[in-house]
Formats: sequence, structure tokens, C-alpha cells
Amino acid sequence: MATQAKPGNAVVETIKTIVYALLIAGVFRTLFFQPFWIPSGSMKETLLIGDFLFVNKMSYGYSYASCPSVKIPRFGIDIDASDICGWSRGDNSRLFGSEPERGDVVVFRHPVTGSDFIKRLIGLPGDKVQVRDSVLYINDEAVGLQDAGEFEELMAPQGPEGSPPRCENAPVGMGGSCLKSRQIETLPGGVSHTILNIGRQSLDDTGVFLVPDGHYFFMGDNRDNSTDSRVPQTAGGVGMVPYENLIGRADRIMFSSAGRSMLFFWTWRGDRFFKGIE
Repeated sequence: MATQAKPGNAVVETIKTIVYALLIAGVFRTLFFQPFWIPSGSMKETLLIGDFLFVNKMSYGYSYASCPSVKIPRFGIDIDASDICGWSRGDNSRLFGSEPERGDVVVFRHPVTGSDFIKRLIGLPGDKVQVRDSVLYINDEAVGLQDAGEFEELMAPQGPEGSPPRCENAPVGMGGSCLKSRQIETLPGGVSHTILNIGRQSLDDTGVFLVPDGHYFFMGDNRDNSTDSRVPQTAGGVGMVPYENLIGRADRIMFSSAGRSMLFFWTWRGDRFFKGIE
């Protein structure tokens, strides 16, 4: 004859199941893949606001930055990776580490704020990087550039934050066509990708940046709408990013939605599902 489980035991088993599931999810996220939503337009058109991807943490090995951060302001939860794995921070090394390659799209932790950023790796340790008249120079050599027409998008609030895009043909009214110049940029080593511009901006001419040992220089593909290594940390930028701050490489978009919520199925971008990131 079957025995009926006591209510107290059922509650305990449910709690244990939830705890085990959270532990498994935490281990999976720490060691293998971290989900990442694209919140801004700094990597257009490679990545659009509302793209969802998994970051491959096995690409470069593991450091304190591999530990997950859990931030749920609504419930007062603010657990930083440093709170969990801060003991391993400071020597700029990695376990099972491997070097990133120029042109990789990388998620990393901001050296000061600890926020997660996603940018393209432009400068390796020892490189000289400069932008002159909107053209990127690496070690005094201009990168390859090929005109590729215009990038067009709707002038409308984008993503959960409802941010409007910046346009080369500004001013543009809501519902109008927002245009940006598009080029194909080819980095040393052969990686090619699209970049966007909206005309001459302050960061289209910079000084020479020398990338220190153990650090990397990052830029957004949407060159005139990106907070990246061209701006020093003391001025609110990214500056040089230490090796230990790399989280992983972004390889493929899994899902994409142009709306303010992923539940708005009519805003899903089916052509971007499972799209490789170049």
C-alpha cells in the first residue's frame, strides 16, 4: 500500500530541487555559457538592440570575471562577480587561459564599474592604435576600407530603454528613415566586418594609444555611438581592458526582438535567429 508524503517533506523536497537547479545553472553559467542581451546600439549593424546571445566562456579560460553577477534591483539583490571570486582578482592571469584574436567580438567587465560590455577587439598588447580622419590605424598602417552603401533603420524608440538611434541625415522625425554610412573594415590578419558612421565626431581623430602588456583595446562597430577604449576610464570611458576582465567570445545570435519585450512576438527578427557573429 502506497504511503502518502507528509506536507512538510514535500516542501523540503521542493526547496532542495530548486536549490539543486540553481546550483547547476550557476555552474553552467560560470564555466560554459553566459546569456547576454544587447542593450545599446554601439555594435550596430553586427549586433542590434534586442539581440540575445550566449557568451562562450571557454574561449579564453577563466578568471574572477567568469563568476556570474546577480543584480535584481527590484528585490534588492546585487551580487557582483568580485563578491564571489574576488579572491582570484589582481594578478591579471587566467586558468586554462588562451589569447583572444584581433577582430573577436568580446564581452568583458568594465575595469572600474564592473558592468558587462560587448565590443570588438582592435588592439593587442604592444600595438599602437589611432583614429585619423575617421580611419583606424594600427601600428601606423591604415586598415582596409570599402564603401558599402548606407545602413537604414526606422527612427523609433528601440529596446526596453526606448532609446532613439542617431542619424547621419538628422534631423529625422519619428517614423522616418534614419541613415548611417556603412563601410567594410578589414583588420590586420584578415577579419572583415561592417562599421557605421554618422559624420565627423570628436572621436574621429585621436592621439596614439599604446596598448600595455596584458591589456586590450576595444571599439564598437557603430563608431560614432560607442563608449570604448578611445575614451580613458578617468573620462567615463573603457580605456585599456586587462586580460583578467575578459568574460568570453560572442559567436552566434540565438534570438532577436525589436520590441520593448521579448513577449511581443510580432517584433521578433526571425532572420537573425542563430545568426553567426562576424
